[in-house]
This record gives sequence, structure tokens and C-alpha cells, in this order.
Amino acid sequence: MKRKILLGFFALCAVGSASAQGLYYLGTEAQESIPLKWVVGANVVFDDNVSPGIGAKESSVGFNPSVALTFVSISPQTTWDVYASLGLIYYLDAPETMDSLNPQMRTGVNLTHRFTERLRFSSRNFISYELEPDYSAGYASSRQTGAYLLWQTDNSIGFRWTERFATYTGFKLTSTSYADVDNNDRFTWELYQQLRYQLSPQSVLTADYRYSETTGNGAFSNANDHFILAGLEHRFSPNTVGIVRAGVQLHSVDGGDNSASPYVEFALNSQINQNFSVRSYARYGIETYNNMQYLPLPIGMVEFDDQRVLRFGLSAEYAISPTFSIFGGVDYIPTSFAGGRAINVPGLTVADQSSEIISAYLGLSMKFNDYLTGTISYSFTTADSDFLGGTYDRNRISIGLSSAF
Repeated sequence: MKRKILLGFFALCAVGSASAQGLYYLGTEAQESIPLKWVVGANVVFDDNVSPGIGAKESSVGFNPSVALTFVSISPQTTWDVYASLGLIYYLDAPETMDSLNPQMRTGVNLTHRFTERLRFSSRNFISYELEPDYSAGYASSRQTGAYLLWQTDNSIGFRWTERFATYTGFKLTSTSYADVDNNDRFTWELYQQLRYQLSPQSVLTADYRYSETTGNGAFSNANDHFILAGLEHRFSPNTVGIVRAGVQLHSVDGGDNSASPYVEFALNSQINQNFSVRSYARYGIETYNNMQYLPLPIGMVEFDDQRVLRFGLSAEYAISPTFSIFGGVDYIPTSFAGGRAINVPGLTVADQSSEIISAYLGLSMKFNDYLTGTISYSFTTADSDFLGGTYDRNRISIGLSSAF
């Protein structure tokens, strides 16, 4: 268990990809209690493009101390799952376009309470405040300047009506805020209803309806979405579970165009054997986050009513021996932008645009003893975009040491 905590810590702090939250989540609860665990560590990071897309390419060395904790408590009625990582990254020679000192914080609290054998309440909550985007969270699709705040709370009531049929009724709030970026703050509230039918001991059929409204700051036009989905949850083995949902998304923008799009989401977790685990996700649909972009003057800022995003991620961990482990992952995010309207030139429509991001990492962990672990990791990001400052390459190397207790 300590090894998994350590690897999760370094994937979180050193590389910033493949979080335990976001699109990787399968809706499963913790299966065993874990006493309070602490991980204290620090990384030295070499970054060859500290502020990509902003001015000239500049490199710097950063120092990234952090403290992380995990705690799981399971009783016959209530399950608590708590995690947190608090830290910062300080660049010794930061360019003028960014702050030298930036926060790196993520924390979450998940609760499940079973009132009876049929009725349960579930609450999933997390908050992050950090410099680097976590693409697997499902919101960022570009590198932003400065730290950003992301939080979400998802609360639902589940009721089993018969041995095979159950429902979940829920309410979700999501918010992103950028201190140094205009027009990109978003707040979304969502209502959802899910019907569940136990097809077999391994399979559950689902039908979902979701309705959401999104508001933002600046020139952003409010939007709302309807999702009508059918899905399947299947346990291929005791250690492998997958979820797929597909259907249609109806997207409406105040003062803009309405559109319809296929919507698909997928997640898979597999503990292939004692030493090897794999996780994957995919999602395709219309998004309202990051749909305000800049084109060369005289066009300037543009709002795109139909921003279609494919998000795909894969991460893996393999224990070569009790001492050595390797871990890695990749996120791939192509985006198409349509329905563009120039904000500062009323009536001017803008041609379709596109962008693409590939972000990958690979790391090696060495356990010196029961309490001390060292890691080295490398990450590479490449972005190709039609927008100003959106095309860049970036390499980072991180070397770290941590202690678990």
C-alpha cells in the first residue's frame, strides 16, 4: 500500500497527469480501511519551457516540496475516503511572464452513507489550486498563465427499488477560476437522473438524463446542455471493471448557435496482476471551458459556440521488483472549434479552428527502505494550435525523494 501511495504522490506532484479524480473515476467505493498515511517529499524539476506560448522559450530549475496524506475509514454504514496534497513550486529563474512561486494543492473528501440496505447517500468533493493543468480532470485543454482554482461537489441519493432495478438522483456543482486570464472563469450546475438495471452478476445497464447550465465572466455567453445516454458497466474479472456511456448532447448558447453532438464517455481500471495495473479514460462531446480564444488582429477575441473535444488518457504502473517500479501515462486532446463569433467586431463570423495536445510521462521509482523512496521522471508535452501562443514543445525532468509514515 505504501508503494502505491508514493507512486500516486509523485505522479501528482512531479508530473501532473493521471489524477485519481476526474475522468479516471469509475464510481467504485474504497474496499478496505487505510490508516492515516503521510508522505513528505521534494522534487527538483528542470523545465525547458516554463511559460509555453508566452514570449520567448525560457528554461528554469524549480524546487517542489510537498506533503500528502490519505485516509480511508469503512464501517457497516459509512465510508470516508480522504486525500490531500499540499505544496508549492518555486522557479529559481522564472521569466517575467509568470510568478516565481506558485501553489500546487489538491484535496478531496468522498463520503458514502447507507441509511438502509436500499437507500444510500453519496458525496464526492475535490478542490485544486495549481499552476499546471490536469488534463484528466476533464476541464483544461490548454496551458494557462498563472495558477487556477478548480472545485467540484457531486451529491446523489441512490435507491434500490427491486433486486435488479435502482436509481440515482444527483446534483453537481463545478467551478474554475483563473487569476491571470480574462473570460475563462466558469460555473456549472447540473441535475442528473440515472436508471440502473442489473443484467447479470457482472453487468449493469444504465440510462442517464443530465441537464446543466454554465455561466462565466467577461464576454462569455451562458450555455445549457441536455444529455441523453445509455450505458453498460461490466466487471470483466474481480480486478477489471469498465464503464461506457453513449448518446446525444444538445447544446444551446445564449445569443449564439444551438447544436447537437454525439457524446461518449469511457473508463477502465484493471489490476492485471499483483505487479501491473492499467487505467484508461475517453470522452467526446461539446465543452464550454476554454472556448474563448484569441486570433490575430483585427479579429482579436473569439467565442466559439461549438467546441468539440476528444479526451483520451492511459496510465500504467509496473513493479519490476519489491525495490523498483516504473509508471507512465499519456493524455491526448484534439479539439475542433466551430461557430466562432468575434467579440469586438459585431456580426463577424470566424472560420473553424483546431488544436491538439499530447502530454506523456514516464518515471522510475526506487524504494530504499520501508520509509524512503526516490523517483526520477520525464514528461513531454507538444501542442499544435491555430491560436496565438498555442503551438509549443515542452520537456521536464524531475528528481525527487520522499518519506512515508
